[in-house]
Order: sequence, then C-alpha cells, then structure tokens
Amino acid sequence: MAMITFPKDPEKNCFALIGRNLVLKENGDNLTFQDLLELKEREDAGDFFSEPDNHLCALELTEGNTLPSKYKTDTVRHFFATHPEEESYLLARSRALLSWRKDMVYCSCCGTRLEESTDSTSRFCPSCKKIIFPRIEPCVIVLVNRGEEILLARHLQRNQDVYACIAGFMEVGETAEHAVRREILEETGISVKNIHYRGSQSWPFPDQLMLAFTAEYESGEINVQKEELIEAGWFDRNNCPATPQPGSIAYRLIHGLI
Repeated sequence: MAMITFPKDPEKNCFALIGRNLVLKENGDNLTFQDLLELKEREDAGDFFSEPDNHLCALELTEGNTLPSKYKTDTVRHFFATHPEEESYLLARSRALLSWRKDMVYCSCCGTRLEESTDSTSRFCPSCKKIIFPRIEPCVIVLVNRGEEILLARHLQRNQDVYACIAGFMEVGETAEHAVRREILEETGISVKNIHYRGSQSWPFPDQLMLAFTAEYESGEINVQKEELIEAGWFDRNNCPATPQPGSIAYRLIHGLI
C-alpha cells in the first residue's frame, strides 16, 4: 500500500466512499484526515490510499453497514452539482482510483501480484516489470436537436423512468465525432450533422470520461435498438419528461447550460 501522508490542508481532500455515496459529517461538512483515520479502524473499512501530490486521501467502506451517528451520506452526483470543479475533480479521482485499485491486483501478462509504485499513481509487476496506470473509458453523450425539439430516450440498463441523451462508449480506431454518428444511428436509426463539442465530465462509475456534444437532425425515422433502449422520441425542449438530475453533464446538455 502507498504511504499514507497527512494532507496539506487536513480539512479538505479527505474522502470516504460507500458505493456511489460520499460520507460527510452530520452537519454536511467534508471529512478531515482524523475522520478518515477513525473510519479506517472500522470492520467495514476497505482500501485506504493517499496521493501526496494532490494532498488527497481516500477510504472505501463496505455498503450495507451503519455509520456512527456523527456521520451521514450524500450522493456523489449531488456533490458534483453543489461543489466547485476542483473539489469535484478530486472526488471523482478518489472514486475512480478506489475502483481501479480493487480491480487491478494481478499482472495481466504473467499473473504476479502487483506492487505499488513509489513515484507515480500506478502499479507495477515485480516479475515482468509491466507498469499499469489507471484506465479511462472515453464515452460520447449527445443531445440531438430538430428545430425546437430534442431527441431523448429511456435506456434499458439505466433508470427506466428517466429520459436522457444518447450515449455510448467509443470504439477502437474511432474519432469522437465518428462515435457520435455511429451511436445515434445504431440506437435510433437517425443520421445527424453539425456535430459540436460542448464539454466533458469525469463519471467515475467506474471510470468513464464523458465527452458531450450537440448535433442536428439530418434524416431518418426513429427505430430503437431494443438491446439498448426502451423507447426514444422528440420532445419540446421547454416541456420535457423526467430527465437526469443536476450533477451530470446530461443535465447540463438538456437544459442548455453548456
């Protein structure tokens, strides 16, 4: 395990996570380093790591256990919606690295147990010397416009009551723009034009980087891909059904905030 160092500011950059939730003090304040040390002694405590360069410490706790009364939980999504970008970045990094560290235990080349690097955020194989850095999975998310209407869909593998943008993982060899056209055509049968990049967001569930775009309808009739979508349709942008909540780049796209 990496050396645990006391953060530069003990009132900041200390995160304890339970699944998709963040642990806070009962009054809503962020945890301190001493809080992490106290929580680390619990039976449900998992991985605990620090990044001295980011003055960051993070702890994983097991889901389903009761916290002491002086703590409470809130969703990571809500934190993203209510905190500045730098704090959101550090929380996203903590969540993603905890997931990566849990998965990346053995060398994919020779099967040897990996060890911690002392000079970078990585792990290395003491046998074949392979170095493994945290992975990032790039995805595209797209709001398609047709005049005053926007294309929204209910996704089979997500909250089925929420209508959201078309999104999907980029494939090997693709540009982001190619992935936009392919995902929309595959999932809805629609062709688009005038693709414009709008922004990005780390979505650490577990390791996505969401690249947000808008595009204009060009041709085609909606024909949903049943393996991915329940339904899709055109909606008045000022009278939409239930859509993603604040904290996600999907919310910002749909509501014209980027």
